[in-house]
Amino acid sequence: MDLLLIGGVSGSGKSVALAALEDAGYYVVNNLPVPLIAATLVHLALGAQQRVAIALDVKTGPGLPGLADAIAHARAAGWTVRFVYLDAKVDTLVKRFSETRRRHPFSSDERTLTEAIDYERHLLADARELGFAFDTSDLPAAALRGWIKDLIAVDPSTLTLLLESFGFKHGVPLDADLVFDVRCLPNPHYEPALAPLTGKQAPVVAFLEALPQVERMYADIHQFVGSWLPDYARDNRNYLTVAVGCTGGRHRSVYLVERLARAFAGRQQVLVRHRELN
Repeated sequence: MDLLLIGGVSGSGKSVALAALEDAGYYVVNNLPVPLIAATLVHLALGAQQRVAIALDVKTGPGLPGLADAIAHARAAGWTVRFVYLDAKVDTLVKRFSETRRRHPFSSDERTLTEAIDYERHLLADARELGFAFDTSDLPAAALRGWIKDLIAVDPSTLTLLLESFGFKHGVPLDADLVFDVRCLPNPHYEPALAPLTGKQAPVVAFLEALPQVERMYADIHQFVGSWLPDYARDNRNYLTVAVGCTGGRHRSVYLVERLARAFAGRQQVLVRHRELN
């Protein structure tokens, strides 16, 4: 029996994720308080529901107190449990609330929207550590739905390596466990023929592979991640997010993430995300 719990800050895309899971065949429950998880699962199991997705209600806590115990109880009852924590940058959340004209659940006459976002993030700080954090900042809904479908395709019983490229000028990903800065490498952006391309395309790949410092950087990152993966796995992690950043997130970081993904695919479950290419 497969249980996927969705939590995170308001406006981070929980409803989009839940819709994607419903499309994938999950029975979905929205805004469920943590104390009701156990009873809900008993009821759904009696109804032969084998794949369940629950978006957690943060307002009844406040926060998500008791979530660790609820997860442990569900696992003891035979459920395979994954908890995904969706997050986003403050400016992205402000933009989303402004565009939809929705009221933040913790905003009030005494608390501005930005203060409400910070307050909710503080309430959820402990819960964030219980699951896999994913940064949805500037991510279109279609891209988030695609990532959710990739997530449920992997085996939750073993560690999944998420390799993510990004551009430092757009901020460091909130979900990164390890961050590697490759801005010291020569930048294909300054080659007129390469600037409009990405690190996935052959001319950029050929340019970077001709540089010995790129090979050194790749070898160092590969060796570091590879040597520590067993330790992260022994720490009972389900996911490890390794972010590789260059200036714009379109050339050097993309190339290195693609190459690392090919190298680790034979020994690890691998997911790839190119944040700026979305």
